[in-house]
Amino acid sequence: MRKFWQGALMSGAMALAVAAPVEAAKVERVVSPGGVEAFLLHEPSVPLIAMSFYFKGGAQFETAATAGLARMTAALLDEGAGDKDSLAFRTELEDNAIRLGFDANRDGFSGDLRTLSANRELAFELARLALNEPRFDAEPIERIRAQSIAMLRRRENDPNTLAREHFFRTAFPEHTYGISERGTIETVSGIERDDLVAFIQKQLVRDRLHVGVAGDITAAELAPVLDRIFGGLPATGPAPEVAAITPLGGDVLVVPQAVPQSVVFFGHPGIARQDPDYYAAYIANYIIGGGGFQSRLLQEIREKRGLAYSAHSFLLEAEHSPLWVGGVATNNADVAESIRLVREQVAGMAAGEISAEDLAGAQTFLTGSFPLRLTSNAQVASLLVGMSVADLGVDFLERRNAYIEAVTLDDLHRVAARMFDPDALLFVVVGQPQGLEG
Repeated sequence: MRKFWQGALMSGAMALAVAAPVEAAKVERVVSPGGVEAFLLHEPSVPLIAMSFYFKGGAQFETAATAGLARMTAALLDEGAGDKDSLAFRTELEDNAIRLGFDANRDGFSGDLRTLSANRELAFELARLALNEPRFDAEPIERIRAQSIAMLRRRENDPNTLAREHFFRTAFPEHTYGISERGTIETVSGIERDDLVAFIQKQLVRDRLHVGVAGDITAAELAPVLDRIFGGLPATGPAPEVAAITPLGGDVLVVPQAVPQSVVFFGHPGIARQDPDYYAAYIANYIIGGGGFQSRLLQEIREKRGLAYSAHSFLLEAEHSPLWVGGVATNNADVAESIRLVREQVAGMAAGEISAEDLAGAQTFLTGSFPLRLTSNAQVASLLVGMSVADLGVDFLERRNAYIEAVTLDDLHRVAARMFDPDALLFVVVGQPQGLEG
């Protein structure tokens, strides 16, 4: 989704927006007079404010016939609101170095606001207008529709997009996760203004809202702002009915494409963020595919054999079906061998081929590198939203490293055996792989 990052002052200052270590500050839980809750990290040393917010739902409100609706709505919320048409709204943002953008995915609808402290009142008002009084004028609708269709056409032959889309379509047939987040040319072409209005009426409700704020604003100042921006939204609304589901797997799907290098996307069930075993799973993923050059997949596939430039994996925290997924791109002649190596490493993890040295190295990196992910107010605000969504508690930043350090080798063996299963893997290959049948 589009982000508008204009303003040289804004761009230069954002990287310095957190002057003190995040661990040294205390995250506060702020509740407005109207009952809107936010997690706040007050950092006054740089005159910037970052606000991130997230509404559960997203593409779950779509059907196969309206796929792409959530993302199209997100692209239009900053294209005019209240008495300001698209040009007037965009001009106010850009002239005042205010960044406001929206996005959507399978599980939620999100927004980000960044502003200099001096422009906070205008920034808060523009955010309020975008959420409460979007215009959805005809010209922006058709312009954004044309942009979306152009993007879909560009992606029609993109191997990475095709691999991911076919993976979810195959793993989740007859489920909302199997519907493309971006939609199709046909569905995006059919979205009408009434669809956009109906979507925000269902999506933008306060009982699905999570807010994170970092920067030059106190709890006392933030409380009325929360009511100002979000208080006019409906308190509640009907939630999408989405069932938990286990993805289908145990197969290799080939999507033929005339390219010299095939793209492989693979995965199987993972472990939910709220699961007590999550931190052991997090460490296990680091060891097998999340640790860059230290990970087993990259060592076996790239470093030892030179089959691919990259091989990676990560935990995908999908609300209704947490996943462990990964990818590799390699010459068509090497696809079968790369898949064999992925299966081999997954089987080794499941069998407990993990040493105390593996665990210690992962713990050292994952605890020591964490502050590097929090070097701007924007990053902190985003993390605070994630803490709220996952119900981790306002003191999570203080406890997070202790959770990782508490994982034992026995825990790691037990959880790896629980999570990894080479027979459950679904591989989607886009290209002309040799030795595989689609």
